[in-house]
Amino acid sequence: MRLEHVNTDAGELVVTFFGELDALGCTHIRPELEAIVASKDSQRVTLNLREVSFIDSSGIGAIVYLYKRLKSQGRILDISGARGQALELIELLRIDTVITLKSNAARLKNTGASHV
Repeated sequence: MRLEHVNTDAGELVVTFFGELDALGCTHIRPELEAIVASKDSQRVTLNLREVSFIDSSGIGAIVYLYKRLKSQGRILDISGARGQALELIELLRIDTVITLKSNAARLKNTGASHV
């Protein structure tokens, strides 16, 4: 598991996750998550999960932990690019009812477009 950070011109921090967001992966990225919380440069943080191949309860715990810490600072957390097993787990656990989930499916649903 590794992360890449990009600050957008709009002042948003986009954090892209690569690999498996599991117990071992979370151990490796914990210091980086702490740094995101400590750095108050960005009001909005988006977690890009497009490159996450697997997520388990530790990964969900890391996302919820980050959400709670940012929310306590008056900051916003979004999730984008979730797909496959990661998206299914996020929806099953209803994480998407608390954290805004930006995905291709959601954009298609909101625009009325559909796959044929």
